[in-house]
Amino acid sequence: MSKPHIALFALGGTISAHHPLRDELRHYRTGHFTAQALLDTLPEISDTAHISVEQVANVTSTAVDLSHWLQLKHAIEQRLAEGADGIVITHGTNTLEETAYFLHLTVNSTKPIVLVGSQRPFSALSSDAHLNLLNAVRVASSSACHGLGALVLMNDNIYSARDVSKTHTYHVDSFKALNTGPIGTVDVDRQVRIAHRPARLHTSQSRFAVPLDDFSPYVPVIFSHAGADHRLLESVMAHHQPDGIIMAGTGAGRCSPLEEAPLLSAREKNIPVVMSSRLASGRVLPIEYYERFGLITADDLPPQKARLLLLLAIKLNLDETAIQEAFNTY
Repeated sequence: MSKPHIALFALGGTISAHHPLRDELRHYRTGHFTAQALLDTLPEISDTAHISVEQVANVTSTAVDLSHWLQLKHAIEQRLAEGADGIVITHGTNTLEETAYFLHLTVNSTKPIVLVGSQRPFSALSSDAHLNLLNAVRVASSSACHGLGALVLMNDNIYSARDVSKTHTYHVDSFKALNTGPIGTVDVDRQVRIAHRPARLHTSQSRFAVPLDDFSPYVPVIFSHAGADHRLLESVMAHHQPDGIIMAGTGAGRCSPLEEAPLLSAREKNIPVVMSSRLASGRVLPIEYYERFGLITADDLPPQKARLLLLLAIKLNLDETAIQEAFNTY
């Protein structure tokens, strides 16, 4: 049986990093290894798939922005149209979940798109980079992973891009889906096993999987906390005029009383405001107290992913009813 063709896109991150001391897990240099250099150290990958490589960037993931996402979306759809059977993307872990969710919402395909990174540099003792990359290729090559949208492979677990977040600064088991768990695993017998499928809309089912221009709406995330007042929100409103606002609220989605007046001002200007939670899990649901605000609720999306969905909704000129429906269904 012929091996699948997998297109590998590389953006850099810790998986590309090096330090001359093999036990140095902090002070490494990102971008030392190209994607081809990584592949050259892993001949086992050739047993699974034929790989083509495109080095999109070689940067820390804190530098990744909308321009990278649009470039990736276009390149991925082009490679899939040319006959690639799946996609693997190497990426730094700090914003990996955001790139994954953007592609989950915007790429019009049913073929596997797998993002992978590492918590330890490629050069380190006990680095997770090598097996993560090999397993990502196995996932992208698996027929069981078609129709699942964008996936994240980390530490033997397969996650839906919508559900997964980084939860620890350094541990190799940092990536978790605290509300849902992984959707599958790559087991020690090298087999990819899927336990359940994402229920939310994505990729080929998504209304956002359309050609996108480079307009980047300004959607800040405001982190609420004890003692938060009106000044930050008023400054944003006065000097930057946001296209939308994400509130990372306390608990089940609350902000301080002093933050409420500038939020009402934003709503009077028809700026959509999404209430999410700064907590790591759980849902934000409509509550009577906020009915007068007309806030959109983020369900169980964390603030950084709620920002992405709102940004795309604004780009497509959705009204607030449609935006709330998007948060309920994507």
